[in-house]
Amino acid sequence: MAEVRIASDWKELLKEEFTKPYFEELVTFVRSEYAKGVVYPAGRNIFRAFDKCPFDKLKVVIIGQDPYHGPGQANGLCFSVSEGVAFPPSLQNILREVCDDTGAAIPTSGELDRWAEQGVLLLNAVLTVREHAAGSHAKHGWEQFTDAVVRTIAERKDGVVYMLWGNYAQRKGSIADPTRNLILKTAHPSPLSVYRGFFGCKHFSQANAYLRSIGKSEIIW
Repeated sequence: MAEVRIASDWKELLKEEFTKPYFEELVTFVRSEYAKGVVYPAGRNIFRAFDKCPFDKLKVVIIGQDPYHGPGQANGLCFSVSEGVAFPPSLQNILREVCDDTGAAIPTSGELDRWAEQGVLLLNAVLTVREHAAGSHAKHGWEQFTDAVVRTIAERKDGVVYMLWGNYAQRKGSIADPTRNLILKTAHPSPLSVYRGFFGCKHFSQANAYLRSIGKSEIIW
């Protein structure tokens, strides 16, 4: 079994995945990619979304597709960038909607650790990518692993808000039971689709209203 550096609570929940043949093949592939070229995020940050959001605190799931593939952008949390890095377009649009929806000021940093630490799992479907090559690590096993993550949450937790932006995220999150959770769907926040429903979706205020209604604390967006 490959040694996976991931938070201990998630490691216990997902331990069966780590012993499966597809995961062994995935580890071999990812290691070879890091060895022969530039891959994002840094190896220590591959499972950072889990490290920052303990399972017992999880309230919201946001699903992205691929890490950012430009230098210095990806930090292990979907849509997030590290302190001092310019906001990519999708992140700009997300923070604009937060501002319009909740009145929160647009922050100076695109680092979304503050969300993760409040219980927002910022999960990319694929956790690594080759530099300047979007989708380069797709279909190598990550999708199977992150499907297992979503399935684990759906089976073990009720009262979760799923923010599913775009068709890809909606398919991945379709396992969650809408009678036991809040499922929010709209267009992806990328410039290509943001005007098809993302702007004005009010997902952030809806999430907080739902969390309040079931006795959970709101997310400070």
